[in-house]
Amino acid sequence: MTQPNAGTLFGHPKGLFLLFGTEMWERFGYYGMRALLVLYLVASVQDGGFGWTSGEALSLYGTFTMAVYLTPVLGGWLADNYIGQRKAIIYGGLIFALGYFTLGIPKSMIAGMEETVFYIGLSLIIVGNGLFKANVSSLVGDLYEEGDHRRDGAFTIFYMGINLGAFLAPITVGVLGEQVNWHYGFILAGCGMLVGLAMQLTLANKYLGDIGIVPSAKRSKGKQEAHAPITSQDIDRMKVILIMSMFSVIFWAGFEQAGGLFTIYASDFTDRTIFGFEVAASSFQSLNAMFIIMLAPVVASVWVKMGSNEPTSPKKFALAMVFLALGFFVMLWATMVQGGDVTVKVSMLFLVFAYLFHTLGELCLSPIGLSMVTKLAPLKFTSVLMGIWFLFTALSNKLAGFIGSFVGEGQEMVDNAANIFMGVGVAALITGIIIFLSAGKLVEWMHGAEGDDIVDLDEKIEQEIAITGTHEGVTETHN
Repeated sequence: MTQPNAGTLFGHPKGLFLLFGTEMWERFGYYGMRALLVLYLVASVQDGGFGWTSGEALSLYGTFTMAVYLTPVLGGWLADNYIGQRKAIIYGGLIFALGYFTLGIPKSMIAGMEETVFYIGLSLIIVGNGLFKANVSSLVGDLYEEGDHRRDGAFTIFYMGINLGAFLAPITVGVLGEQVNWHYGFILAGCGMLVGLAMQLTLANKYLGDIGIVPSAKRSKGKQEAHAPITSQDIDRMKVILIMSMFSVIFWAGFEQAGGLFTIYASDFTDRTIFGFEVAASSFQSLNAMFIIMLAPVVASVWVKMGSNEPTSPKKFALAMVFLALGFFVMLWATMVQGGDVTVKVSMLFLVFAYLFHTLGELCLSPIGLSMVTKLAPLKFTSVLMGIWFLFTALSNKLAGFIGSFVGEGQEMVDNAANIFMGVGVAALITGIIIFLSAGKLVEWMHGAEGDDIVDLDEKIEQEIAITGTHEGVTETHN
Protein backbone atom coordinates (compact mmCIF):
# COMPACT_ATOMS: atom_id res chain seq x y z
CA MET A 1 0.00 0.00 0.00
CA THR A 2 1.46 3.37 -1.05
CA GLN A 3 0.63 6.76 0.42
CA PRO A 4 -1.12 9.12 -2.03
CA ASN A 5 0.95 12.02 -3.31
CA ALA A 6 -1.74 14.60 -4.01
CA GLY A 7 -0.37 17.35 -1.80
CA THR A 8 -1.45 18.66 1.57
CA LEU A 9 -4.01 21.08 2.96
CA PHE A 10 -3.51 22.66 6.39
CA GLY A 11 -0.59 20.27 6.85
CA HIS A 12 -2.64 17.12 6.21
CA PRO A 13 -3.07 14.92 3.11
CA LYS A 14 -5.91 16.20 0.95
CA GLY A 15 -7.42 12.73 1.16
CA LEU A 16 -8.32 13.48 4.78
CA PHE A 17 -10.70 16.22 3.69
CA LEU A 18 -12.23 13.93 1.09
CA LEU A 19 -12.98 11.42 3.88
CA PHE A 20 -14.20 14.29 6.08
CA GLY A 21 -16.73 15.29 3.41
CA THR A 22 -17.76 11.72 2.65
CA GLU A 23 -18.47 10.97 6.30
CA MET A 24 -20.14 14.32 6.93
CA TRP A 25 -22.67 13.80 4.13
CA GLU A 26 -23.29 10.18 5.09
CA ARG A 27 -23.99 11.18 8.70
CA PHE A 28 -26.12 14.06 7.40
CA GLY A 29 -28.35 11.50 5.69
CA TYR A 30 -28.46 9.09 8.62
CA TYR A 31 -29.12 11.62 11.37
CA GLY A 32 -31.67 13.42 9.22
CA MET A 33 -33.60 10.18 8.72
CA ARG A 34 -33.25 9.33 12.42
CA ALA A 35 -34.59 12.75 13.43
CA LEU A 36 -37.80 12.04 11.51
CA LEU A 37 -38.33 8.34 12.11
CA VAL A 38 -40.33 8.28 15.37
CA LEU A 39 -42.26 11.46 14.57
CA TYR A 40 -43.19 10.03 11.17
CA LEU A 41 -44.46 6.81 12.70
CA VAL A 42 -46.64 8.49 15.36
CA ALA A 43 -48.04 11.16 13.03
CA SER A 44 -51.65 10.53 12.10
CA VAL A 45 -52.51 9.03 8.73
CA GLN A 46 -54.20 12.33 7.83
CA ASP A 47 -50.88 14.09 8.46
CA GLY A 48 -48.98 11.64 6.25
CA GLY A 49 -47.70 9.31 8.99
CA PHE A 50 -48.64 5.81 10.06
CA GLY A 51 -50.64 6.66 13.19
CA TRP A 52 -48.69 4.24 15.40
CA THR A 53 -48.74 4.54 19.18
CA SER A 54 -45.65 6.00 20.86
CA GLY A 55 -44.86 2.58 22.32
CA GLU A 56 -44.98 0.89 18.91
CA ALA A 57 -42.82 3.58 17.32
CA LEU A 58 -40.21 3.51 20.07
CA SER A 59 -40.05 -0.28 20.01
CA LEU A 60 -39.33 -0.24 16.28
CA TYR A 61 -36.81 2.57 16.77
CA GLY A 62 -34.96 0.40 19.28
CA THR A 63 -34.90 -2.59 16.92
CA PHE A 64 -33.71 -0.44 14.02
CA THR A 65 -30.88 1.23 15.93
CA MET A 66 -29.87 -2.15 17.36
CA ALA A 67 -29.45 -3.49 13.83
CA VAL A 68 -27.50 -0.37 12.87
CA TYR A 69 -24.83 -1.31 15.44
CA LEU A 70 -24.78 -5.02 14.58
CA THR A 71 -24.29 -4.92 10.82
CA PRO A 72 -20.95 -3.02 10.85
CA VAL A 73 -19.37 -6.12 12.40
CA LEU A 74 -20.26 -8.15 9.31
CA GLY A 75 -19.56 -5.23 6.98
CA GLY A 76 -16.11 -4.72 8.46
CA TRP A 77 -15.37 -8.42 8.12
CA LEU A 78 -16.39 -8.41 4.45
CA ALA A 79 -14.25 -5.34 3.77
CA ASP A 80 -11.22 -6.71 5.63
CA ASN A 81 -11.34 -10.14 4.01
CA TYR A 82 -12.94 -9.84 0.59
CA ILE A 83 -13.92 -6.52 -0.98
CA GLY A 84 -11.73 -3.87 0.65
CA GLN A 85 -12.82 -0.67 2.38
CA ARG A 86 -13.20 1.40 -0.78
CA LYS A 87 -15.67 -0.96 -2.45
CA ALA A 88 -17.52 -1.40 0.83
CA ILE A 89 -17.98 2.38 1.05
CA ILE A 90 -19.29 2.61 -2.53
CA TYR A 91 -21.67 -0.34 -2.20
CA GLY A 92 -22.80 0.85 1.22
CA GLY A 93 -23.41 4.38 -0.03
CA LEU A 94 -25.51 3.19 -2.95
CA ILE A 95 -27.63 0.93 -0.73
CA PHE A 96 -27.91 3.72 1.86
CA ALA A 97 -29.22 6.20 -0.72
CA LEU A 98 -31.63 3.63 -2.15
CA GLY A 99 -33.02 3.12 1.36
CA TYR A 100 -33.62 6.82 1.91
CA PHE A 101 -35.27 7.26 -1.48
CA THR A 102 -37.46 4.21 -0.79
CA LEU A 103 -38.71 5.95 2.37
CA GLY A 104 -39.26 9.03 0.23
CA ILE A 105 -41.73 7.32 -2.13
CA PRO A 106 -45.12 9.06 -1.71
CA LYS A 107 -47.81 6.84 -0.21
CA SER A 108 -50.11 7.63 -3.12
CA MET A 109 -47.77 5.66 -5.38
CA ILE A 110 -47.72 2.55 -3.19
CA ALA A 111 -51.29 2.35 -1.90
CA GLY A 112 -51.80 -0.84 0.07
CA MET A 113 -48.06 -1.50 0.35
CA GLU A 114 -47.04 1.43 2.54
CA GLU A 115 -45.68 -0.55 5.48
CA THR A 116 -43.98 -3.13 3.26
CA VAL A 117 -42.12 -0.41 1.35
CA PHE A 118 -41.28 1.32 4.62
CA TYR A 119 -39.67 -1.85 6.01
CA ILE A 120 -37.76 -2.37 2.76
CA GLY A 121 -36.37 1.16 3.08
CA LEU A 122 -35.26 0.61 6.67
CA SER A 123 -33.68 -2.74 5.75
CA LEU A 124 -31.67 -1.12 2.95
CA ILE A 125 -30.45 1.57 5.35
CA ILE A 126 -29.35 -1.10 7.84
CA VAL A 127 -27.41 -3.01 5.15
CA GLY A 128 -25.85 0.15 3.73
CA ASN A 129 -24.80 1.26 7.18
CA GLY A 130 -23.15 -2.11 7.78
CA LEU A 131 -20.93 -1.71 4.75
CA PHE A 132 -20.21 1.99 5.28
CA LYS A 133 -19.81 2.53 9.03
CA ALA A 134 -16.23 2.25 10.39
CA ASN A 135 -14.71 1.54 6.95
CA VAL A 136 -14.30 5.26 6.27
CA SER A 137 -12.61 5.85 9.63
CA SER A 138 -10.17 3.01 8.99
CA LEU A 139 -8.98 4.80 5.83
CA VAL A 140 -8.09 7.91 7.85
CA GLY A 141 -5.40 6.02 9.77
CA ASP A 142 -4.05 4.53 6.54
CA LEU A 143 -3.28 8.02 5.18
CA TYR A 144 -0.40 8.28 7.66
CA GLU A 145 2.72 6.24 8.27
CA GLU A 146 3.10 4.60 11.66
CA GLY A 147 4.41 7.13 14.18
CA ASP A 148 3.23 10.17 12.20
CA HIS A 149 2.39 12.78 14.84
CA ARG A 150 -0.36 14.24 12.61
CA ARG A 151 -2.60 11.19 13.00
CA ASP A 152 -4.38 12.32 16.20
CA GLY A 153 -5.06 15.72 14.67
CA ALA A 154 -6.43 13.99 11.58
CA PHE A 155 -8.99 12.11 13.65
CA THR A 156 -9.96 15.36 15.39
CA ILE A 157 -10.75 16.86 11.98
CA PHE A 158 -12.55 13.69 10.86
CA TYR A 159 -14.71 13.50 13.99
CA MET A 160 -15.73 17.11 13.52
CA GLY A 161 -17.06 16.06 10.11
CA ILE A 162 -19.25 13.47 11.82
CA ASN A 163 -20.54 16.05 14.27
CA LEU A 164 -21.07 18.69 11.61
CA GLY A 165 -23.27 16.28 9.64
CA ALA A 166 -25.10 15.27 12.82
CA PHE A 167 -25.69 18.95 13.63
CA LEU A 168 -26.92 20.06 10.21
CA ALA A 169 -29.25 17.13 9.54
CA PRO A 170 -32.02 17.67 12.13
CA ILE A 171 -32.29 21.40 11.37
CA THR A 172 -32.59 20.79 7.61
CA VAL A 173 -33.85 17.27 6.90
CA GLY A 174 -35.86 17.26 10.14
CA VAL A 175 -37.48 20.63 9.53
CA LEU A 176 -38.29 19.86 5.90
CA GLY A 177 -39.84 16.52 6.75
CA GLU A 178 -41.68 17.63 9.87
CA GLN A 179 -43.01 20.96 8.66
CA VAL A 180 -43.39 20.45 4.87
CA ASN A 181 -43.63 16.77 3.90
CA TRP A 182 -42.20 13.65 5.51
CA HIS A 183 -41.13 12.20 2.20
CA TYR A 184 -39.27 15.35 1.16
CA GLY A 185 -37.18 15.00 4.31
CA PHE A 186 -36.21 11.40 3.49
CA ILE A 187 -35.38 12.41 -0.08
CA LEU A 188 -33.11 15.20 1.21
CA ALA A 189 -31.36 12.63 3.41
CA GLY A 190 -30.79 10.50 0.30
CA CYS A 191 -29.43 13.50 -1.60
CA GLY A 192 -26.91 14.06 1.18
CA MET A 193 -25.74 10.48 0.84
CA LEU A 194 -25.41 10.91 -2.93
CA VAL A 195 -23.15 13.94 -2.43
CA GLY A 196 -20.79 11.89 -0.25
CA LEU A 197 -20.91 9.01 -2.73
CA ALA A 198 -20.15 11.32 -5.67
CA MET A 199 -17.11 12.65 -3.81
CA GLN A 200 -15.78 9.12 -3.41
CA LEU A 201 -16.43 8.12 -7.01
CA THR A 202 -14.81 11.20 -8.53
CA LEU A 203 -11.97 12.04 -6.14
CA ALA A 204 -10.90 8.86 -4.33
CA ASN A 205 -8.38 7.64 -6.92
CA LYS A 206 -6.65 11.02 -6.95
CA TYR A 207 -6.56 11.71 -3.22
CA LEU A 208 -6.49 8.22 -1.69
CA GLY A 209 -4.36 6.35 -4.21
CA ASP A 210 -4.60 2.60 -3.61
CA ILE A 211 -5.49 2.93 0.08
CA GLY A 212 -8.42 0.69 0.99
CA ILE A 213 -8.49 -1.21 -2.30
CA VAL A 214 -6.75 -4.38 -1.13
CA PRO A 215 -8.53 -6.15 1.78
CA SER A 216 -6.51 -5.66 4.95
CA ALA A 217 -6.43 -9.40 5.70
CA LYS A 218 -4.33 -9.95 2.57
CA ARG A 219 -1.95 -7.15 3.58
CA SER A 220 -1.54 -8.43 7.15
CA LYS A 221 -0.89 -12.10 6.40
CA GLY A 222 2.15 -13.38 8.15
CA LYS A 223 2.19 -10.87 11.00
CA GLN A 224 3.73 -12.69 13.94
CA GLU A 225 1.84 -10.65 16.51
CA ALA A 226 -1.38 -12.42 15.56
CA HIS A 227 0.09 -15.75 16.73
CA ALA A 228 1.43 -14.57 20.09
CA PRO A 229 0.19 -16.63 23.06
CA ILE A 230 -2.41 -15.15 25.43
CA THR A 231 -0.94 -14.05 28.77
CA SER A 232 -2.53 -13.48 32.16
CA GLN A 233 -2.25 -9.74 31.50
CA ASP A 234 -4.20 -10.18 28.27
CA ILE A 235 -6.93 -12.03 30.19
CA ASP A 236 -7.16 -9.22 32.75
CA ARG A 237 -7.39 -6.61 30.00
CA MET A 238 -10.12 -8.57 28.24
CA LYS A 239 -12.03 -8.69 31.53
CA VAL A 240 -11.93 -4.89 31.63
CA ILE A 241 -13.32 -4.70 28.09
CA LEU A 242 -16.17 -7.07 28.91
CA ILE A 243 -17.04 -5.36 32.21
CA MET A 244 -17.04 -1.86 30.73
CA SER A 245 -18.99 -3.09 27.71
CA MET A 246 -21.72 -4.42 30.00
CA PHE A 247 -21.85 -1.22 32.04
CA SER A 248 -21.99 0.84 28.84
CA VAL A 249 -25.43 -0.63 28.12
CA ILE A 250 -26.93 1.57 30.88
CA PHE A 251 -25.35 4.71 29.46
CA TRP A 252 -26.34 4.18 25.83
CA ALA A 253 -29.84 2.98 26.73
CA GLY A 254 -30.36 6.34 28.42
CA PHE A 255 -28.45 8.40 25.89
CA GLU A 256 -30.43 6.99 22.94
CA GLN A 257 -33.69 8.36 24.33
CA ALA A 258 -32.63 11.41 22.30
CA GLY A 259 -34.03 9.99 19.08
CA GLY A 260 -37.08 8.48 20.75
CA LEU A 261 -38.70 9.53 24.02
CA PHE A 262 -37.01 12.96 24.14
CA THR A 263 -38.22 13.71 20.62
CA ILE A 264 -41.80 12.73 21.49
CA TYR A 265 -41.59 14.86 24.65
CA ALA A 266 -40.30 17.77 22.56
CA SER A 267 -43.20 17.35 20.14
CA ASP A 268 -46.04 16.89 22.63
CA PHE A 269 -45.11 18.63 25.86
CA THR A 270 -42.57 21.37 25.07
CA ASP A 271 -43.25 25.03 24.33
CA ARG A 272 -41.13 25.33 21.20
CA THR A 273 -42.02 28.90 20.30
CA ILE A 274 -39.25 31.48 20.43
CA PHE A 275 -39.61 35.04 19.08
CA GLY A 276 -42.81 33.95 17.34
CA PHE A 277 -41.09 31.09 15.54
CA GLU A 278 -41.86 27.44 16.29
CA VAL A 279 -38.79 25.22 16.57
CA ALA A 280 -39.29 21.79 15.00
CA ALA A 281 -39.25 18.96 17.54
CA SER A 282 -36.64 17.10 15.49
CA SER A 283 -34.26 20.10 15.65
CA PHE A 284 -33.45 19.40 19.30
CA GLN A 285 -31.42 16.40 18.14
CA SER A 286 -28.86 18.87 16.76
CA LEU A 287 -27.99 19.96 20.29
CA ASN A 288 -25.80 16.94 21.03
CA ALA A 289 -23.56 17.47 18.01
CA MET A 290 -23.44 21.24 18.60
CA PHE A 291 -22.36 20.76 22.21
CA ILE A 292 -19.69 18.24 21.17
CA ILE A 293 -18.21 20.71 18.66
CA MET A 294 -18.24 23.45 21.31
CA LEU A 295 -17.11 21.46 24.34
CA ALA A 296 -14.75 18.72 23.07
CA PRO A 297 -11.71 21.07 22.99
CA VAL A 298 -12.65 22.44 26.43
CA VAL A 299 -13.03 19.00 28.04
CA ALA A 300 -9.81 17.75 26.41
CA SER A 301 -7.89 20.78 27.70
CA VAL A 302 -9.28 20.26 31.21
CA TRP A 303 -8.02 16.65 31.26
CA VAL A 304 -4.57 17.74 30.09
CA LYS A 305 -4.28 20.61 32.57
CA MET A 306 -5.18 18.27 35.43
CA GLY A 307 -1.92 16.45 34.72
CA SER A 308 -1.31 13.63 37.16
CA ASN A 309 -4.70 14.35 38.77
CA GLU A 310 -6.58 13.44 35.57
CA PRO A 311 -9.20 10.78 36.36
CA THR A 312 -8.59 7.28 35.05
CA SER A 313 -10.84 5.98 32.29
CA PRO A 314 -13.10 4.05 34.72
CA LYS A 315 -13.55 7.18 36.85
CA LYS A 316 -14.40 9.17 33.72
CA PHE A 317 -16.96 6.48 32.96
CA ALA A 318 -18.43 6.91 36.44
CA LEU A 319 -18.59 10.67 35.89
CA ALA A 320 -20.37 10.04 32.57
CA MET A 321 -23.05 8.09 34.43
CA VAL A 322 -23.53 10.99 36.85
CA PHE A 323 -24.01 13.42 33.95
CA LEU A 324 -26.48 10.99 32.36
CA ALA A 325 -28.43 10.87 35.63
CA LEU A 326 -28.45 14.68 35.87
CA GLY A 327 -29.95 14.90 32.38
CA PHE A 328 -32.79 12.58 33.34
CA PHE A 329 -33.37 14.39 36.63
CA VAL A 330 -33.75 17.61 34.62
CA MET A 331 -36.43 15.90 32.54
CA LEU A 332 -38.06 14.59 35.73
CA TRP A 333 -38.20 18.20 36.92
CA ALA A 334 -39.97 19.10 33.65
CA THR A 335 -42.68 16.52 34.34
CA MET A 336 -43.08 17.92 37.87
CA VAL A 337 -43.66 21.37 36.37
CA GLN A 338 -46.42 19.82 34.25
CA GLY A 339 -48.04 18.44 37.38
CA GLY A 340 -49.61 15.56 35.47
CA ASP A 341 -51.44 17.88 33.08
CA VAL A 342 -50.89 16.91 29.42
CA THR A 343 -52.06 20.36 28.30
CA VAL A 344 -49.14 22.10 30.03
CA LYS A 345 -46.15 22.88 27.81
CA VAL A 346 -42.80 23.25 29.56
CA SER A 347 -39.85 25.44 28.65
CA MET A 348 -37.50 24.11 25.97
CA LEU A 349 -34.64 24.89 28.37
CA PHE A 350 -35.34 21.57 30.12
CA LEU A 351 -34.42 19.70 26.94
CA VAL A 352 -31.46 21.98 26.26
CA PHE A 353 -29.94 21.25 29.67
CA ALA A 354 -30.76 17.53 29.43
CA TYR A 355 -28.87 17.35 26.13
CA LEU A 356 -26.03 19.39 27.63
CA PHE A 357 -25.58 16.99 30.55
CA HIS A 358 -25.83 13.97 28.30
CA THR A 359 -23.22 15.41 25.94
CA LEU A 360 -20.87 16.04 28.85
CA GLY A 361 -21.43 12.41 29.79
CA GLU A 362 -20.60 11.29 26.27
CA LEU A 363 -17.41 13.36 26.29
CA CYS A 364 -16.37 11.65 29.53
CA LEU A 365 -17.27 8.22 28.18
CA SER A 366 -15.44 8.50 24.86
CA PRO A 367 -12.11 7.11 26.15
CA ILE A 368 -13.97 3.93 27.17
CA GLY A 369 -15.29 3.18 23.69
CA LEU A 370 -13.60 1.49 20.78
CA SER A 371 -10.35 3.26 21.65
CA MET A 372 -10.32 1.14 24.81
CA VAL A 373 -10.74 -2.02 22.74
CA THR A 374 -7.87 -1.17 20.41
CA LYS A 375 -5.69 -0.29 23.41
CA LEU A 376 -6.40 -3.35 25.56
CA ALA A 377 -7.30 -6.20 23.21
CA PRO A 378 -4.70 -8.80 22.14
CA LEU A 379 -4.17 -8.47 18.39
CA LYS A 380 -5.68 -11.86 17.56
CA PHE A 381 -8.90 -10.96 19.41
CA THR A 382 -9.27 -7.29 18.43
CA SER A 383 -11.99 -7.90 15.83
CA VAL A 384 -13.90 -10.26 18.13
CA LEU A 385 -13.80 -7.84 21.05
CA MET A 386 -14.82 -4.95 18.82
CA GLY A 387 -17.73 -7.10 17.73
CA ILE A 388 -18.64 -7.66 21.38
CA TRP A 389 -18.49 -3.90 22.03
CA PHE A 390 -20.83 -3.32 19.08
CA LEU A 391 -23.07 -6.15 20.33
CA PHE A 392 -23.52 -4.51 23.73
CA THR A 393 -24.08 -1.13 22.07
CA ALA A 394 -26.72 -2.74 19.86
CA LEU A 395 -28.42 -4.30 22.88
CA SER A 396 -28.43 -0.92 24.61
CA ASN A 397 -30.24 0.62 21.63
CA LYS A 398 -32.88 -2.10 21.75
CA LEU A 399 -33.18 -1.55 25.51
CA ALA A 400 -33.61 2.18 24.86
CA GLY A 401 -36.58 1.49 22.62
CA PHE A 402 -38.01 -1.02 25.10
CA ILE A 403 -37.78 1.48 27.96
CA GLY A 404 -39.32 4.28 25.93
CA SER A 405 -42.17 2.06 24.76
CA PHE A 406 -43.69 2.18 28.25
CA VAL A 407 -44.53 5.88 27.87
CA GLY A 408 -48.11 5.06 26.88
CA GLU A 409 -50.65 7.42 25.33
CA GLY A 410 -52.76 10.42 26.28
CA GLN A 411 -53.05 11.41 29.95
CA GLU A 412 -50.82 8.59 31.18
CA MET A 413 -47.86 9.82 29.11
CA VAL A 414 -46.77 12.47 31.62
CA ASP A 415 -46.84 10.11 34.61
CA ASN A 416 -45.15 7.30 32.68
CA ALA A 417 -42.50 9.65 31.31
CA ALA A 418 -41.76 10.82 34.86
CA ASN A 419 -41.33 7.23 36.03
CA ILE A 420 -39.02 6.45 33.10
CA PHE A 421 -36.90 9.57 33.69
CA MET A 422 -36.59 8.83 37.38
CA GLY A 423 -35.88 5.11 36.86
CA VAL A 424 -33.13 5.63 34.28
CA GLY A 425 -31.62 8.48 36.32
CA VAL A 426 -31.42 6.39 39.50
CA ALA A 427 -30.04 3.38 37.57
CA ALA A 428 -27.36 5.60 36.03
CA LEU A 429 -26.41 7.06 39.40
CA ILE A 430 -26.12 3.62 41.04
CA THR A 431 -24.05 2.34 38.10
CA GLY A 432 -21.74 5.32 38.39
CA ILE A 433 -21.16 4.63 42.09
CA ILE A 434 -20.40 0.95 41.40
CA ILE A 435 -17.90 1.83 38.66
CA PHE A 436 -16.22 4.49 40.83
CA LEU A 437 -15.74 2.01 43.66
CA SER A 438 -14.37 -0.58 41.19
CA ALA A 439 -12.06 1.85 39.37
CA GLY A 440 -8.91 0.85 41.25
CA LYS A 441 -9.25 -2.83 40.39
CA LEU A 442 -10.11 -2.09 36.76
CA VAL A 443 -7.02 0.09 36.35
CA GLU A 444 -4.93 -2.64 37.95
CA TRP A 445 -6.25 -5.12 35.38
CA MET A 446 -5.26 -2.74 32.56
CA HIS A 447 -1.59 -3.41 33.44
CA GLY A 448 -0.23 -0.02 32.44
CA ALA A 449 -2.48 0.67 29.45
CA GLU A 450 -3.60 3.86 31.21
CA GLY A 451 -0.04 5.19 31.04
CA ASP A 452 0.96 8.07 28.78
CA ASP A 453 4.43 8.87 27.52
CA ILE A 454 3.54 12.06 25.65
CA VAL A 455 5.42 15.04 27.06
CA ASP A 456 4.71 17.86 24.61
CA LEU A 457 1.65 19.79 25.85
CA ASP A 458 0.31 20.74 22.41
CA GLU A 459 0.63 17.15 21.19
CA LYS A 460 -1.09 15.89 24.35
CA ILE A 461 -4.03 18.29 23.89
CA GLU A 462 -4.29 17.28 20.22
CA GLN A 463 -4.47 13.62 21.19
CA GLU A 464 -7.06 14.25 23.90
CA ILE A 465 -9.29 16.19 21.49
CA ALA A 466 -8.99 13.35 18.98
CA ILE A 467 -10.29 10.94 21.62
CA THR A 468 -12.77 13.23 23.37
CA GLY A 469 -14.28 14.44 20.10
CA THR A 470 -15.34 10.93 19.20
CA HIS A 471 -19.07 10.67 18.50
CA GLU A 472 -21.35 7.61 18.45
CA GLY A 473 -18.66 5.03 19.14
CA VAL A 474 -16.75 5.41 15.86
CA THR A 475 -12.99 5.47 16.03
CA GLU A 476 -9.89 4.28 14.26
CA THR A 477 -9.52 0.59 13.55
CA HIS A 478 -6.14 -1.04 13.49
CA ASN A 479 -5.33 -3.58 10.83
